[in-house]
Amino acid sequence: MTHGIITAALAGFGTGLSLIVAIGAQNAFVLRQGARRHTVLAVVAICALSDALLIALGVAGVGAFVTAWPAALTVVGLAGGGFLVCYGVLAARRVLRPGPEAALSAEGAAAGSGRRAVLTCLAMTWLNPHVYLDTVLLLGSLAADRGDLRWAFGIGAGLASLTWFATLGYGARLLTGLLSRPAAWRVLDGLVAATMLTMGGLLLARA
Repeated sequence: MTHGIITAALAGFGTGLSLIVAIGAQNAFVLRQGARRHTVLAVVAICALSDALLIALGVAGVGAFVTAWPAALTVVGLAGGGFLVCYGVLAARRVLRPGPEAALSAEGAAAGSGRRAVLTCLAMTWLNPHVYLDTVLLLGSLAADRGDLRWAFGIGAGLASLTWFATLGYGARLLTGLLSRPAAWRVLDGLVAATMLTMGGLLLARA
């Protein structure tokens, strides 16, 4: 029985990791916050705990409800697509008109900036329909195939999310030397803008 639990957990870990490693709006945001060493703990916690909650809902069978009410994903797609487009425009603006904060600074950020980062992370996480598709529907259905071991599979997937976001958020500080140059931030913001505008446009088109 123990061997089966470990096997199911490892399968969940590998599957979860394969779904979240892909470049996306959420990962780009965590990378940027980690490189700036700004509200990293809060951002990593929001991403990991949100994934854990959604995975738990999927394992518990909520995915069947979402499938029965496809309008829910349409609403989330419209809201999320609009949000990503707006954020992408802001990132593009930083590329064209970099401000004094363009380079990585050792100085602390303002409290208001911290609140904005938390709110942005929440919106980027919960307004992204792909999060629901990957966690609630896909991981939930894969967990259901494990029968009595579905919760072990779900725990493994949740640990994969925690591991990835912690590595991305805190590992980004290794790029401090590179990102101390304003030009490097313009390149990063350019990638963020392209990613978010593309994803936002696709979400709006599909919705």
